Amino acid sequence: MTNWGIISTRLAGTDGVSLEAAKWATVFEEQGFTCFYFAGELDYPAERSYLAPEAHFNHPDILEINRKCFGVTSRDRSVSRTIHQLTLVLKDHLYSFFEKYDIDFLLVENALTIPMNIPLGLALTQVIAETNIPTVAHHHDFYWERDRFMVNAVSDYLNMAFPPNLPSIIRHVVINSYADEQLSLRTGISARIAPNIMDFENPPPPPDDYTLDVRQSLGIEDDELLILQPTRIVQRKGIEHAIELVSRLRMKAKLVISHDAGDEGFAYQKRIEEYAALMKAELIFASDIVDEKRGMLEDGRKTYTLDDVYPYADLVTYPSTFEGFGNAFLEAIYFRKPIVVNTYSIYKKDIKPKGFSAIELDGYVTEEAVEKTRQVLKDPELQKQMVDQNYELGNKYFSYKQLRIGLRRFAEELGLIPTQ
Repeated sequence: MTNWGIISTRLAGTDGVSLEAAKWATVFEEQGFTCFYFAGELDYPAERSYLAPEAHFNHPDILEINRKCFGVTSRDRSVSRTIHQLTLVLKDHLYSFFEKYDIDFLLVENALTIPMNIPLGLALTQVIAETNIPTVAHHHDFYWERDRFMVNAVSDYLNMAFPPNLPSIIRHVVINSYADEQLSLRTGISARIAPNIMDFENPPPPPDDYTLDVRQSLGIEDDELLILQPTRIVQRKGIEHAIELVSRLRMKAKLVISHDAGDEGFAYQKRIEEYAALMKAELIFASDIVDEKRGMLEDGRKTYTLDDVYPYADLVTYPSTFEGFGNAFLEAIYFRKPIVVNTYSIYKKDIKPKGFSAIELDGYVTEEAVEKTRQVLKDPELQKQMVDQNYELGNKYFSYKQLRIGLRRFAEELGLIPTQ
């Protein structure tokens, strides 16, 4: 039996890294491997989990390190000392994890990519170097793709561990072709591309009785359109474009934003609230009732998962200016919903050429995009043709079977399973 240790800062909830890690784990288990999980927050059974609080990017010490290391160009000696102390703590955790679950291979999910937790990246780098444990480093978004990390006082650590170039890292895996090019250019490391995936071989089940009141709970009237923005409220999501589109449609509609601002502050939320008022577009912040699991709030209201909401959406907006890949794009395709997408670079390069049909914005809302949106919303036959075509393409290019093929080839190369 081969035991895989899956490691990240957080393996819980609906963020892109956690979702993709869960999909990879599903495919690993299908191949007969056993997965164990290490993170600062976990959604997995206790018997398979190792919780290390210091691994979370929201741990108070980690937040303080980040505050003192980014947006500045020098760091105090005491900060280096704190980083080194936490690195040693996390190394002890990692060695305990290896011993407890007899780990044979590692899958590191983004913890060697973006420096949300510098001590964890350093600890992983040192432990991989010390043990030579075969490792797959799965990279979702690099620090050079985020403005907030570009001015920093930790370039020595970034060059060392984000990502490290070690012989026992037997695969570096990226999620798009741009990341592959940049990784090679900046570090000399070659990678394999494995785009995000959805289980297109198994379409979503029809809505059950629990979800029948979703529209009512969101405050959507029977004659209104539910336009879904299935993202957090952060600036790169370009939500003001969705607001403008809703306003210019001149159709009875509400824009529902599924998630809150997360850890990136509330200035942008205030901005879009003001913009929606200016544009006379109705906005609903639904993060209070759209949760990771179904349940009941203290005030008696039900909570729904995002998968519960998708079937009731008339249109999905995804006007991001930058994405590592685009989970929300695949989700809209999976639930057979028409989508408005800003032509961010990865969409242009890795998604659009496959033939997907979307209502496109090129950095701003045009009358042509508004008219096409109206046409799609008013013509059920055109809409069906669009979403069915997209689903077929999703199944062809971004399904679990693509990951299975790649994983089987990788396992054969390592001798974990016999070559067919």
